[in-house]
Amino acid sequence: MGFLDTILRPLEIVVADIMVVWHYLLTFIGIPSASGAAWGLSIVGLVVTIRIILIPLFVKQIKSSRAMQMIAPELKAVQAKYKGKKDSASREAMSRETMELYSKHKTNPFASCLPMLVQAPIFFALFRVLNYKLKAGPDGVFAGIGWLTPKLAEQADSATIFGAPISAAFLRADGNIHVQIVAAVLIVMMVSTTFLTQRQLTQKNMPASALEGPMAQQQKVLMYILPFIFVISGPNFPIGVLIYWTTTNLWTMGQQFYVIRRNPTPGSDADKAYKARLAAKAAKKGLPLIDSSDPKHLVIEAGESTDVSRQREQPNKKKPKKKR
Repeated sequence: MGFLDTILRPLEIVVADIMVVWHYLLTFIGIPSASGAAWGLSIVGLVVTIRIILIPLFVKQIKSSRAMQMIAPELKAVQAKYKGKKDSASREAMSRETMELYSKHKTNPFASCLPMLVQAPIFFALFRVLNYKLKAGPDGVFAGIGWLTPKLAEQADSATIFGAPISAAFLRADGNIHVQIVAAVLIVMMVSTTFLTQRQLTQKNMPASALEGPMAQQQKVLMYILPFIFVISGPNFPIGVLIYWTTTNLWTMGQQFYVIRRNPTPGSDADKAYKARLAAKAAKKGLPLIDSSDPKHLVIEAGESTDVSRQREQPNKKKPKKKR
């Protein structure tokens, strides 16, 4: 067993077991066990399970990405302060001030990559599970992967979606037009949802001041590089992997939409839309409009009132009579 096998084998077992559990639930409700629907939806169930587990990391990613964009002008000022200074003392001072800035805003440039870094091994593990070929062990017995028995592995390998096996890839279609069409549609969906996910996070939820400078330029470059990478690598992915990645992107878009709508970055387009909704609701209920930055205000979206006139009046205390 090689080094890569040693690292990915435990993840392969986890991925296979989650898929088998979802497959069992789907067949329990009446979906045929050997059908592409059962195994395709099992991959969707794998995404749901993994993304629920990663929700805390996702929230941290959103906050970190927002903080990095917000401190971009301050980072630019630190870089301009030490521009052209090559001595070790200046470099050390710039590094120290940069780290102090990260510490002050409780962020770092790597936190926004955490969910993707965590999902990468899972992605490769699923790739290997879908490409799994039954091989006889030393005792002549065909071994499975975790709860993925040889029988289930054969079912998953031969299961088809619109005539395309979920283990097949665009470049390994062997002339099967169904594989080429299904894979091409999923590649387009994967690339487009990857682009829209990055654009949703960087363009809509960032103020204009944060969309300038080197950090913003890096985000823009990344927004185009990731989809391009998938255009090149996508034809090599099995259809099941394409389903996994596209479903992951759709889940991310939904999560980001909810977070951005309920907790937008101050000064961003999403924040303006959020304040407009608050104003509309206040006007509809006949309540006075209170600035959302006012700590005394109560969020109208929670169904609470901001009308101070409805607060319970305190009883007036009678002043004691003066003694003669």
